[in-house]
Amino acid sequence: MHADSTVPEDASAPIVRAEYASDEASLAVIHASLVDTVARTRVLGLRAAARRGVLDDALWLKALGDEDAQVRREAIALLSERRVSPRVLDRIQRSLDDDDPLVVDAAAFALGEHPDPSSVEALCRCASHNDARCREAAVAALGAVGDERALATIIAALDDKAPVRRRAVVALANFEGPDVDAALARAREDRDWQVRAAVEALTRD
Repeated sequence: MHADSTVPEDASAPIVRAEYASDEASLAVIHASLVDTVARTRVLGLRAAARRGVLDDALWLKALGDEDAQVRREAIALLSERRVSPRVLDRIQRSLDDDDPLVVDAAAFALGEHPDPSSVEALCRCASHNDARCREAAVAALGAVGDERALATIIAALDDKAPVRRRAVVALANFEGPDVDAALARAREDRDWQVRAAVEALTRD
């Protein structure tokens, strides 16, 4: 297996073959890969297991708590495309406090794909993360949830870096009221042309 996650895997590798197989022996290869000592192998095992549909909540939770950040990121990315149970959703929410910013970013994105009011408080905290990527993803997710409790946080994001400000404008599409109108009026004069364009597109629609 390749240690570098950017290098394509050898199609002849057992775990790659197992991902597209359908026999019991290949399932054994997948399950063994999920507990392999090499993080990259565990990542490939997750992909294969997800494709084969053999991951239950216990295995998802184990991957979300893996010691290696790349495994945690992979698990969250895969879950963003699948229905999740309340237990798994709660664990994704707690991933917003992960030490790795890319895990946090992935978790915020996933919560935007699974909008739930229970995520609002954690996402509002994440919107003040020291990494702008995490703040941007959190604001986007708050917009997807559309809960009024997030409105002040989204409006505050209009004072952040340009990518976050643009995301905040889009997030405001799910809200209305005088505070929203005032925020959009201010953003219409933003120094970043893409922020201004986002406001124009939003108000035109």
